[in-house]
Amino acid sequence: MSRHPGVTWQDERLILHIVVQTRASRDELVEITEQGLKVRITAPPVDGKANKHLIKFLAKTFKVPPSHVQLLSGEKGRHKRLAIKSPQTLPALLDIQD
Repeated sequence: MSRHPGVTWQDERLILHIVVQTRASRDELVEITEQGLKVRITAPPVDGKANKHLIKFLAKTFKVPPSHVQLLSGEKGRHKRLAIKSPQTLPALLDIQD
């Protein structure tokens, strides 16, 4: 069970509520807020580029193939919900306890 809002397990999938800041100077997980996990990415929010970039960044961060990262909701907004299937590693920021 997670101690953080917006970070939950659903069987082998990690469900993340993410607040995205685009056009940042670098890709990074920033902090966990009441709204969820704040993530900065370098991509602009144009023609789906930010979503594609976010998926690649999360895949690299959780050491899974991009096909294991699924955008569940929030395609056009800053607030997104994503599922990561069988993450191989968890960032220290999450500090998730089962």
